[in-house]
Amino acid sequence: MHLQFCLAVLKAPAAMAVLCLGFGVTAYFGLRNFSRIVFALSRSRSQLFSVGAGMTLLVIVFQMYHWGRTQPAGANGEDLIATAAPFAASGAGIVDHAAVTAVSTYHNDNARTGQYLNETILTPANVNPARFGKLYSYPLDGYVYAQPLYMPQVAIPGSGVHNVVVVATQHDSVYAFDADSSSASPLWRVNFLNPDAGITTLTPADVNTSDIVPEIGITSTPVIDAASNTIYVVAATKENGAFYHRLHALDLASGAEKFGGPQPIQATYPGAARESSDGLLAFDSRFQLQRAALLLDQGRLYVAFASYGDFGAYHGWVIAFDATTLKQSGSWVTTPNGYQGGIWMSGCGISADADGNLYFSVANGPFDAFGEQPGVDMSDSVVKLKPGPAGLSLLDYFTPFNQAAMARDDLDLGSAGVVLLPDQPGPYPHLAVTSGKNGHIYLLNRDALGGYRAEGNRNPQVVQEISGLREQMGTPAYWNGYVYFGSGVSPFKDSIRAFPIHNGMLSHPAASQTQAIYALTRNTVSVSANGNQNGIVWAVQTDGYYTSTPPGAAILHAYDARNLGRELYNSNQRLARDTPGPASKFTVPTIANGKVFVGTANQLSVYGLLSAGS
Repeated sequence: MHLQFCLAVLKAPAAMAVLCLGFGVTAYFGLRNFSRIVFALSRSRSQLFSVGAGMTLLVIVFQMYHWGRTQPAGANGEDLIATAAPFAASGAGIVDHAAVTAVSTYHNDNARTGQYLNETILTPANVNPARFGKLYSYPLDGYVYAQPLYMPQVAIPGSGVHNVVVVATQHDSVYAFDADSSSASPLWRVNFLNPDAGITTLTPADVNTSDIVPEIGITSTPVIDAASNTIYVVAATKENGAFYHRLHALDLASGAEKFGGPQPIQATYPGAARESSDGLLAFDSRFQLQRAALLLDQGRLYVAFASYGDFGAYHGWVIAFDATTLKQSGSWVTTPNGYQGGIWMSGCGISADADGNLYFSVANGPFDAFGEQPGVDMSDSVVKLKPGPAGLSLLDYFTPFNQAAMARDDLDLGSAGVVLLPDQPGPYPHLAVTSGKNGHIYLLNRDALGGYRAEGNRNPQVVQEISGLREQMGTPAYWNGYVYFGSGVSPFKDSIRAFPIHNGMLSHPAASQTQAIYALTRNTVSVSANGNQNGIVWAVQTDGYYTSTPPGAAILHAYDARNLGRELYNSNQRLARDTPGPASKFTVPTIANGKVFVGTANQLSVYGLLSAGS
């Protein structure tokens, strides 16, 4: 039983009576054969009620004790009561989270499907320029590379209950806004900089690249643990000439640090790379970009690293932390004896299956895990790791036959995330799908990824391989038997495509596609639907980031998910009213509870159904 429910019951006499009587009945039927005392007490309603009241009191006292141990320092009695507000305000005492679904992680779930299945407000019938548009926007202090996250019914001390949208910026700030209010004032904001003490964001000059401008702070998407009301975020800072990454655990209600955080990220791993010492490779924040979204799974946080534009002696790192203590629980390196092999996936996070196994793709670098004496460097591969008491261990992998050519020509497999599909009929029920800069789709058997097989010009170990897409820098999405791939990066215009999947195989060519309007956009689409009805594919066109300085405007698009050739809406149709703001890179739209959230270079824009007369 949650503390929020216990406190809400204390405020509702009828609920208190029902609960006590329920515990009394439980004691009677569950214990009557073991205790004559309980049986005797249970012979009258008043005595039955007394037994139940005693049991209820014990539960509430235990929950208050647990709350005191897990809340951030400085929490007080007012905060204790505030935690009960979402339940008390619901009338019945319990919030129906199925009715207002959260978006607590990148692309909606740990399978990274990108589908929001509880959208009952937005439909293909009402998403059009006459009825749908920008409602308001919130000013921000930097570029948004992270996907906005959404959590319903958060009790804010002293402010009541709010549906909260959280967004992080490259200025090392985290904002929480009331998603239903046009107020530009955040519910809370935290910033991890202190220029007077020499703590700043990184500059492009610090890392010898202009991939991220004008500053580098929070690049990855945070993750929210709804059970503990905690949002985890990794921030990069430069502190008096030294470089750091820190893992922060913030109270979702206030932004206060929790669990003794922040935790500086440091690690070593066995390796013989050029920069190793005494057989150990040390994590070096200066050369490691924390680009991939965070993963929270089975009580552990997973943080992955790549490079700043291939600068310096970097490797792909996965570092695991206990979600409650923030203590490191394991690490793994893609190229411990070599170099490169970053884990970036255009911002997608590591995926996780029901057994806690981890899946991700690795970018350019050396690969030598083959032959009579296989090595340990795993670039241009899809990797499967197993967490355990001793840390992280390699379970399986897939590497294309032409890995060396892909690495040479900068056609890395690691530019796209790995989506775990729902169980499929056919011989391979557990499938994963990904792509890469070479424009190939790889459908993989998660139970046997197949390793590396250099057998001519093919990959016989895959379930299916489809070529013909342009350079993919984004993560596919899944909904209702369709896999959606964003437009490719190309000097030519390209489309978003929908591939049906039947009996565990993708149908080819695509069943539908959008008009070819995207050129330089790094495209990860999202899907909203009410179960298997009213599907809408959402995309943000960011060509304006690359074609002008300062960046031109982003464009929000909505398509019928069953027929991508039917565009429902785009923000240029009512440009003055609906422009999201100046484009950022790798923008992923978030859909929740009738609203669409789009991060840009200086604001978070919120879209929804317009009021009459708008």
